[in-house]
This record gives sequence, C-alpha cells and structure tokens, in this order.
Amino acid sequence: MVRWGKTLHGSPVGRQDVCVIGVGTPDVTVVETAEAPQVSLDSPGGVAHRYALALYEYAEEKSVLPEVLDQVRALRKLIVESAPLRDFLTDQSLDSRQAGQGLGAVLKAQGFSETLQRFIGVIARNRRAARLDDILGAVIALDAKRRGETVAEVRSAQPLSAAQRSALQTRLAEAGYARVSMIERVEPELIGGLVVQIGAKLFDTSIRGRLTRIQNAMKGAA
Repeated sequence: MVRWGKTLHGSPVGRQDVCVIGVGTPDVTVVETAEAPQVSLDSPGGVAHRYALALYEYAEEKSVLPEVLDQVRALRKLIVESAPLRDFLTDQSLDSRQAGQGLGAVLKAQGFSETLQRFIGVIARNRRAARLDDILGAVIALDAKRRGETVAEVRSAQPLSAAQRSALQTRLAEAGYARVSMIERVEPELIGGLVVQIGAKLFDTSIRGRLTRIQNAMKGAA
C-alpha cells in the first residue's frame, strides 16, 4: 500500500477537499484548497497540475502508467469529439453527486479502467468536473515534459481532422518543434482557425482573433 498526500496551496483560509484514489484504505490522498488559483494546465502551481501529478505518480507506483496514459488520451478524444459531454461537464445545475454518477456511467459504458473511474469520481466529488479536460491535458503535458517533448496547446472551433493534425505537426516541425506533444481543445467561440500556444509564444489565426484585431484597429483609427 502507498499513501501519499499533498496540499494544494491557495487562500490561507478555506474549505479543503480530499482526493483519494484507491479502494478501501486510501492509496493516494491529495488535499486541495478549494480557493487555489487556477492557472495554465502545465503550470506546477495549478490545480490541474496537482491532480495530474497525483494520477501520474499513482500510475507509476502501480506500474500501470502506459495503460493509464492511453486511457487519458482516449477520454480527452471523447471529450473533444462529444459536444453533449462537454456541455455536461460545464453544467452548473448539477451537484457533485449527479456529476459523479453521470461521468461514472459514461466511463463504465466506454470500458475505462477502475483506476480512471475512481480518479474521475474524485474530481466530480470535489466539484472539479468542469476542469476535467484541463486535468487530463495536464497529465499528457506532464508525461511529455518528462520525455523531453515540447507541449503545444492547440485550440480550435471544431475537432481537428487527422489531415489537419498532421499538417500542423509538419508546420511545427518546420518551425523548430520536432518533438512536440499537442494538447487539443475545442472552443466553438473561436468561430474558425486555430490558436496555438507553446510556452510564452501564442500564434492566433482564429477568426475571433482576426475580428478582435480589426476591431482594435478601427478603434485606433477613430
């Protein structure tokens, strides 16, 4: 048995949630301060990173890391491709029990492991369902960094096709990012195009970005 704990620092005063992965006696325990600031998915100070680290280290300890990573990628793909699932995750009318039951039913129907089901159940109970995609992305980012790869966060209005993904990887390689792991997100409000962030560099070819730049230019000319 492995027992591990970590405090997610935020406001000095506030409710703390306990995150447990395991059956019976806790195998992994994460204590989270609910008021912790939410930052970039791959930032060591972020809530998503802390949850990701808990799952990653648990999977390493149990020698199931490759399987867990495969399932994390599969679940992210499901979220990217399913608008109803994305709507469910962000539904503020659901309480933690309803969110947990709904996600549990989806995961079981899709054949995900008990390890991932328990982990997602913890996220739901801690009222972090809306951040599930961030947390899964942080797991992939953490693995990429440990393997020496560059992490590129790619946001698009629609899920990328295989051809679009391949073309983007080629362009990134031409720009000097040969070893890159892409964390994809769907944001319909972008309307079209892409937003790619690599570290502090942001490449915005989205229609929303273009409209914003035009609007700002018009304000400057007024």
